[in-house]
Amino acid sequence: MSEPLLEVRNLSVRFPIWGGVFRHKVAEVCAVDDLSFTLYKGETLGLVGESGCGKTTVAKAICNILRETAPGVHLEGEIIFHTQKEAVDLLSLNRTRMKPFREQLQIIFQDPFSSLNPRMTVQEIVERPLKVHSAKTPNQRRERVFRLLERVGLQPEYAMRYPHEFSGGQRQRIGIARALAVNPTLVVADEPVSALDVSVQSQVINLLLDLQDDFGLTYLFVAHDLSVVYHISDRIAVMYLGSMVEIGGAETVYHQPAHPYSRALLSAVPRPDPTAKRTERIRLKGEIPSPLNKPCGCSFHPRCAIVQNECMVNIPSLEEKETGQLAACPFT
Repeated sequence: MSEPLLEVRNLSVRFPIWGGVFRHKVAEVCAVDDLSFTLYKGETLGLVGESGCGKTTVAKAICNILRETAPGVHLEGEIIFHTQKEAVDLLSLNRTRMKPFREQLQIIFQDPFSSLNPRMTVQEIVERPLKVHSAKTPNQRRERVFRLLERVGLQPEYAMRYPHEFSGGQRQRIGIARALAVNPTLVVADEPVSALDVSVQSQVINLLLDLQDDFGLTYLFVAHDLSVVYHISDRIAVMYLGSMVEIGGAETVYHQPAHPYSRALLSAVPRPDPTAKRTERIRLKGEIPSPLNKPCGCSFHPRCAIVQNECMVNIPSLEEKETGQLAACPFT
């Protein structure tokens, strides 16, 4: 492994639920529960799981934008970001102190339709980070915008158009260009292809891979499509109900999953080869529990096919398996 770029240590995120006549806190949702992992320089870590498992919350916590978008949110733990000069805990920074680190840490949002300002031209959208974080002249900023648009597959003359004049794939390319404008070292991609057609997804994924080689980027790639994550990632981390249940090399996790939940996810991936041997589909029983009322012990035990009495009492920790990955299940 190379040097660590980002270390998430015991991250917990709780959102308040407001109610009553005078709008007081009546409950709390634990979206992320004691999550830890390390992201190394130059790698791509894929973060996967069902909708509602906390993937996007982790992405926003790393970018330190949760306090701005969710008033009253409670965050615990540490997110250590290693710069060339120092290692800093991003969770301890307020909006002003976080500003110098924004150019090194950028995010690509899930929805290309709502993440772009409809009242700004493409040039204004991509140029905005340069105005905030660089001392470039207007001519230098304009040239940078044109080069970035060309690099993501858009013609420079598109710079004076508005977002509504583009398709979904083109809008996502604009979002990618905006994220790369200030030469970041870490890019958090929050389900960047989930809103796109399948044919466009492959184009955007290949573009991200090319850009990683060209700019020396490190990716945290959030998605729920395991086949997409396997194609782009060096390592895969699997989340369930706010907790990490498995993490390891992409080849190992994809072909030899250790946790029962990971096995169920992999069994649901469609196989494009009709001659390939079909694996038996693992059908999970019941619905995913509510984060408001998480089960005792292992969160996955109400839906697990190999559940034991111990699973209903003890919370399993990540332990290394024979195949090399870490999995939070003592019975596999």
